[in-house]
Amino acid sequence: MSATPKPGLSTLAIHAGEARQKIGDAITDAIICASTYTFTSTQAVIDFIEQKQEREEYGRYGNPGEKVVEKKLAALEGGEEAILYASGMAAIVGLLMAKLNAGDEVVFFDECYHRSREFCTKHLSRFGVVTRQVRACDYDAMAAAINPNTKLLISESPTNPHLSVVDLARFADLGRRHKVETLIDATLGTPYNIRPIEFGIDYVLHSATKYLGGHNDLLAGVIIGSKSKLEDVRKLRGIMGAINGPHNIYLLERGLKTFELRMQRHNENGQAIAEFLAAHPRVERVYYPGLKAHPYYELARQQMRGYGGLVTFLVKDADWRQTANIVDSTKIARIAPSLGGVESLIEQPLVMSYYEIPTEDRQRFGIPDNMIRLSCGIENTEDLIADLAQALGAK
Repeated sequence: MSATPKPGLSTLAIHAGEARQKIGDAITDAIICASTYTFTSTQAVIDFIEQKQEREEYGRYGNPGEKVVEKKLAALEGGEEAILYASGMAAIVGLLMAKLNAGDEVVFFDECYHRSREFCTKHLSRFGVVTRQVRACDYDAMAAAINPNTKLLISESPTNPHLSVVDLARFADLGRRHKVETLIDATLGTPYNIRPIEFGIDYVLHSATKYLGGHNDLLAGVIIGSKSKLEDVRKLRGIMGAINGPHNIYLLERGLKTFELRMQRHNENGQAIAEFLAAHPRVERVYYPGLKAHPYYELARQQMRGYGGLVTFLVKDADWRQTANIVDSTKIARIAPSLGGVESLIEQPLVMSYYEIPTEDRQRFGIPDNMIRLSCGIENTEDLIADLAQALGAK
């Protein structure tokens, strides 16, 4: 007898985690606005505690809609368990606080979201946790930084904004050999393009604010991994209260329904615009793993399905004001932080994220004055290219 075929990504995004028949016989899940949940008797409370029943008790510990979205996200990523948070930063903070104690150490690849770095270096350090940073994709340097106190290896893949691609099998093997857990922030990759758990990674992080929600209208984060490894993480979330509200949960579930379709267009637009920019005389360099000139192109081709909608580029012979003029001249892309929504967004990292950071630190993190980061939405490709062409022609 033939095995049941594994559902495709859109089928999972639409149906995973959902009951066949729902409240009121509606096709969509209900938004349950409750901070507390009642029991029929004292014995019902005892049964809930002793039998570990899957029901709600208090809003800080969960919401029925949240359970649906968590199961859906776990299915998309190929993990056993997902824990939803109020934001991507709340998710990484929740994991780190659950897993680390005074005297422990973490090792980061240095191309990362600056707030993740800041939390570790400025705040975890106050509790006696040491953060070591090594050059992105330098596995020998990461191995050399590991010692008996190391508890976690952390990287993004692809990285933001340089779009370097981590060899996930090698990264996971490094953790296994040294008995250190591994975390990959796959926000830019998404479960459509890359699935780190299949390579042996312990934890996958997503800022669901980005491609998973997809509409620039919510904040959410998620950690995905094995049920046993996430048990203490979920318990701490219940104490910290970094939860999402019922309306946000509904928006995330709704956004996920079109996840695969949106990612196909994000990938198409990202590739086409990267190729356009790479051929433009005003562009010095394009960071995009779908280009053959990218240093990690072959690795990306082997372990990724597509390369996403984020494109970073340097403007040739431009100072920060000339670079800003190109950003200001775009008519479709809006100037804003974040990425992954249906609307295209553009920014100059120097101004948007690193304006108050000393020049020597910006240079160390690889953020030059002439860098532009473009998050391609799902607008028509030819319109985005025409808009970039006129902006690059501006003086």
